[in-house]
Amino acid sequence: MTVRQVLVHKGGGVHAIHPEATVLDALRKLAEHDIGALLVMEGDRLLGIFTERDYARKLVLLGRFSKDTKVREVMTMGVPTVAPEAFLEEAMRLMTERRTRHLPVVEGERVVGVVSIGDLVKAIITHQGMLIAELSRYVSENR
Repeated sequence: MTVRQVLVHKGGGVHAIHPEATVLDALRKLAEHDIGALLVMEGDRLLGIFTERDYARKLVLLGRFSKDTKVREVMTMGVPTVAPEAFLEEAMRLMTERRTRHLPVVEGERVVGVVSIGDLVKAIITHQGMLIAELSRYVSENR
């Protein structure tokens, strides 16, 4: 399975925020969409990612305030990306190596989606279930 197949199934919508927005705005957007990360973008350009982990580790633990802090001050930069043609195993390896839970999907220079570790695990479990069903059907028909 490829990352593109996961995006087709889940939808390729991208939730993003501008780097000059406040962390409070970002938290509201996370809650509104029930997600754990926002891409930080300036126009079509990917600058980084803001996650719940960034909030907990870079804001709360440092005693800063959500309404006074800009996303650019606490976002994670140098975010790994993956191409839509990448296989799920490659995406999971990258996420494991880089210790990230969200991976922007980039085609050329354009962000076309985001996959989470949960999306990948769900896709693999679904795919394995289909394979098991096919194998079971094959075994029962060829007895």
